[in-house]
Amino acid sequence: MEQSREEFLEQFGGDYGYPDAPRGVDQMRAADFKRLQGTVYLDHAGAALYSEPQMADVVKDLTSNFYGNPHSQSDSSMAATDQVTAARHQVLKYFNASPRDYKCIFTSGATAALKLVGECFPWSRESCYMYTMENHNSVLGIREYALSKGATALAVDIEEDKGLEKNHGSPSSGLFKISRHSNQRRGGDVLSQNCQNGSLSTVSENNWNLFAFPSECNFSGQKFNLNLVKLIKEGNLVGLPSQQQQGQWMVLIDAAKGCATEPPNLDVYPADFVVCSFYKIFGYPTGLGALIIKNEAASLLNKTYFSGGTVAASIADIDFVQKRKNIEQVLEDGTISFLSIASLRHGFKIIEMLTTSAIARHTSSLATYVRKKMLDMKHRNKKNVCIIYGLEPSKVADLKTSPTITFNLKREDGTWFGYREVEKLASLSGIHLRTGCFCNPGACAKYLGLSHSDLVSNFEAGHVCWDDNDVIKGKPTGAVRISFGYISTYQDAEEFLKFLQSSFVSKPIASSNGHALSMNTLNLVDNQSQQVVPDVRLKSIIIYPVKSCQGFSVQSWPLAAGGLKYDREWLLQGSGGEILTQKKVPELASIRTLINLELGKLFVESPKRKDKLQISLLENLIHLTAEVDVYGQRYEVESYDEKVNTWFSEAIGRHCTFMRCSSSKNSFCTSTGKNGRLCRDTRSKLNFVNEGQLLLISEESVSDLNSRLSSSNGNGKQHDLVDAMRFRPNIVISGSTPYREDNWKRLHIGDAYFTSMGGCNRCQMINLHQNAGQVIKSKEPLATLASYRREKGKILFGVLLNYEDGLSGQEETVAERWLQVGQEVHASTE
Repeated sequence: MEQSREEFLEQFGGDYGYPDAPRGVDQMRAADFKRLQGTVYLDHAGAALYSEPQMADVVKDLTSNFYGNPHSQSDSSMAATDQVTAARHQVLKYFNASPRDYKCIFTSGATAALKLVGECFPWSRESCYMYTMENHNSVLGIREYALSKGATALAVDIEEDKGLEKNHGSPSSGLFKISRHSNQRRGGDVLSQNCQNGSLSTVSENNWNLFAFPSECNFSGQKFNLNLVKLIKEGNLVGLPSQQQQGQWMVLIDAAKGCATEPPNLDVYPADFVVCSFYKIFGYPTGLGALIIKNEAASLLNKTYFSGGTVAASIADIDFVQKRKNIEQVLEDGTISFLSIASLRHGFKIIEMLTTSAIARHTSSLATYVRKKMLDMKHRNKKNVCIIYGLEPSKVADLKTSPTITFNLKREDGTWFGYREVEKLASLSGIHLRTGCFCNPGACAKYLGLSHSDLVSNFEAGHVCWDDNDVIKGKPTGAVRISFGYISTYQDAEEFLKFLQSSFVSKPIASSNGHALSMNTLNLVDNQSQQVVPDVRLKSIIIYPVKSCQGFSVQSWPLAAGGLKYDREWLLQGSGGEILTQKKVPELASIRTLINLELGKLFVESPKRKDKLQISLLENLIHLTAEVDVYGQRYEVESYDEKVNTWFSEAIGRHCTFMRCSSSKNSFCTSTGKNGRLCRDTRSKLNFVNEGQLLLISEESVSDLNSRLSSSNGNGKQHDLVDAMRFRPNIVISGSTPYREDNWKRLHIGDAYFTSMGGCNRCQMINLHQNAGQVIKSKEPLATLASYRREKGKILFGVLLNYEDGLSGQEETVAERWLQVGQEVHASTE
């Protein structure tokens, strides 16, 4: 590590770490960001981080001064007004915008600023809204206003020839190659003349058009040439003669991503509109942004709505209103967020101390270093691991490149690691990054090579933003993004590279403690067909009546069509209709359950309730039937009275509804999947389980896991050991060998037969455990399991079973059979 750091500093030492600032980045990180200890934060494009001294200054300011609503003349109101005025000037200064030419309009964020432009722009049927494909959804959304007013919308790709720029020395239309997509128009067949043939010519002096592009793409990190501003406004983008009708094309720059390191210089590039969000620059405050607007452009906006603060006079019962003349007062509805605005100066103080140019050099040095290392990573078969988007290989060492790196990872066989797998493993390593399309569908489709038909079929297959469908038909649906910020360090870069190397780069198969290891491929123990595995017995039976609450162990228990009788037959639903689990509500782990079959009752206890809840297995339902969706499965449910709901609401500290499964509306499936096993969507009746009816865990597999946890793993840390109950099994077996259950296709216990549905994909829930009544979250055992139990994006431990007598889905056809501790387990791999 030290040698690598020396090599890094030898190459980037003049740009890394703020050598001209009062303190270096390592000192700042240690003193001002103590909460980041042990954490690698690489999502500065999503949100910058506030410093602890910055927040202390905010608290001191707000507790020492008295700021009132600025829509008044009191002393406190005037104090707030002074702070707002000073903040406006500070924002304009940040963008080098003269107060004579520009105004700063405060909004709730960059999105609200874009919405304001779209709502108020003087659209007509002859208007054209032109925007680059690489744009955030919040910019694309403006086209709804344009199209609704009869205007034409047009997406374009813009490629810049950097070589021509060096030769010509000054910006010209020849520097850019324009590729037009299809015109979009509603309510008529006549297209705007301004979008015909890609021309930016105008029809009349009273017609206004808008061109929007980002200063830096939030997907790829591509920085757009700001000379586009002048070329567009002069009508010269595609090499046509100037129309000499200045101002008929207006230009909007989305600077939300780029302004943290390179805010547009509006004295040099006089755009009409620029939008930003302040949390992207220095972390706090959130919910506050700005529209920097040119005075001439502001005078053309048509604002319909008026509110408090925007009018000089209005009469309630007749159509009379006189709006204010001040641009800020006209465009800012209601009381602005004056306390947040007063906090801006404490964030700007940090940026002014470091300077944006130094921040740009610092972040680019880290990104340049990491890009180069990523491109050098090879699998053992010499195939590339990292596919980086939006950067030509020849530009890798360019220190003017973005601090953002967007990529996907490939296995050595050429298939893709899903971005959700990368995100899950990064989280286990304490690395915070971003995955998906980052609300930039045009850039995502462009770089991933997704056609319109791909996008539509992905949607029809169920893929939506923020879901887990990361690879469909062999193609990624999104990507992984890391982004450096002003407080990022070399250590962050090295930890990330080490994570990639250890988790995704294939290495020769090694041997540790006699266990065969293979990167990214689960090593099944054997493939022998063995009808009976001697001496394997049922060690424990556990029932979990209420989903995500504690279960209870029994010596024997009856089976039903849904598996173990009453297992996961109840759940809690939140006030918003969401299903409550321990991942969302850790308090569920403290709720104890017990079923007494003789009494026909479910008993529930909570440390937050003195009384024990008793629920009859046959009565007390109010028979209000409804349908709920649990992880894609539709269920008919019955709910209980308010007394029961109140008990659970007080037990977990939030309003909830207690529900019981009456039936599952599952689809029927008779096909077999990989390895000849039934597909997960089977004919079996399912209670509120995620996939299979029962989960089997082997004690020997748990022992093997513990042997790995107890080793130092080369970092000197010994992890706490786990028992089988950490995995919430229904049945625990003993007497087998580690992971032999992976190959079982069918087994019988006593006179009950079960079909294996394959391995159970583990999630962060197994990292939750109770200690002295408190729910503790760690990175283990999932992190260790990820090191040797990964298969195609899944971390497998334990196997899912379906009870074969339940395949008919008809309760009355199932003969009652019982499982009993001590019974022999017979398994088959055929």
